Amino acid sequence: MEDYLIEFASPTLASLKAGSLFNYAYPSEEELTQEMERWNAVLSKKGVRLRLLRLRNGRALIYLYRASQMQERMRNPEIQRFLRRCGYCTFALQDVLQHLEERVQGEGEFPHEIGIFLGYPLEDVVGFIRCKGCGYKCAGLWKVYGDEEQAKRCFAEYAKCRSIYRSLWRGGKSVEQLTVAV
Repeated sequence: MEDYLIEFASPTLASLKAGSLFNYAYPSEEELTQEMERWNAVLSKKGVRLRLLRLRNGRALIYLYRASQMQERMRNPEIQRFLRRCGYCTFALQDVLQHLEERVQGEGEFPHEIGIFLGYPLEDVVGFIRCKGCGYKCAGLWKVYGDEEQAKRCFAEYAKCRSIYRSLWRGGKSVEQLTVAV
């Protein structure tokens, strides 16, 4: 899993981003559980947690997040109003994560509010839902409906972080060493 954390979650490990999401092909559910427990024991000391959102067809959808950044986002009144419209009733972190997990596991459309949990700007998450993924200004890690220049700077910052983390990891640094404590 270490290579997945570097490749798909470097900006979250570096504390540049609130959360990251990746699909992980797991050998067995038992091994996945052990790996998740091991990584949570290591990373939770630095304020980072992994959460299993879904198992499907031999792949685990894993959400890695910074609890402090997510708690801050959940205190934002505009984000709360938006999430209320998506069916969220309470904004305690564990409650919203449980609701997100239930939505991801549901049979309906994938819950596009997940962008909030990944640190995307509210304006872009709302724009994506409203425009059904069309009519965006630019695209990178997400489709941009708001501040295009800010998003491009963010995309570049995340790409640079991923490149640096890849290089450091290949040079022998561990994920634990590369995870910023806050």
